[in-house]
Amino acid sequence: MKVALIGASGFVGRAILNELLNRNHTVNAILRHPEKLSLRHKNLFIHKANVFNEKELIDSVSNNDAVISAYNAGWTNPNLYNDFLEGSKTIQAGVKKSGVQRLIVIGGAGSLYISDGLQLVDTPEFPAEYKTGAQSARDYLKLLQNEKVLNWTFFSPAIEMHAGTSGKRTGKYRTGLENPVFDENGRSILSVEDLALAIVDELENPKNIGRRFTAAY
Repeated sequence: MKVALIGASGFVGRAILNELLNRNHTVNAILRHPEKLSLRHKNLFIHKANVFNEKELIDSVSNNDAVISAYNAGWTNPNLYNDFLEGSKTIQAGVKKSGVQRLIVIGGAGSLYISDGLQLVDTPEFPAEYKTGAQSARDYLKLLQNEKVLNWTFFSPAIEMHAGTSGKRTGKYRTGLENPVFDENGRSILSVEDLALAIVDELENPKNIGRRFTAAY
């Protein structure tokens, strides 16, 4: 497939980029700062675009089979909430106007339900440094759930996706929908490499169009 990947230079984006290339997909990497991506590959094409500029986005994602958004507004960004929400909305609008039908969005774990009506981000234990970003991703998911034109999928990572899990591609994972997936030790954990595996598996064999899903070991 020809895949437009937004945020290809980020922590999650790089892992998805590697997975796509290793599976022989053609990737159009869309970056605000192309110099941050040093990787070169015969199936990789780099485009400069700002997620807040709808026209640039439309031009960049047109003529692709799918768009994967690993957009992150920056955890230390003082305007993180608004920037993530507005950037994500612009991406959605740009993809729709480009004529591309398939959109996969990487969101956060904070909107997963740990009990009836209680989302992870609203628990006292949720890390304060991630709360604003998690709230923004949750609010964007609510907006995305009203999308009727695009074949969209929203992915919520495992709770411990950032907890020292980089560098391990096991090739295995289990999926869920609205609730975290826990292992036998009560942990919801997944490496960024296996996150990328789950995303590209969903791209190639869609099972979650029009809904959110999650994955963990």
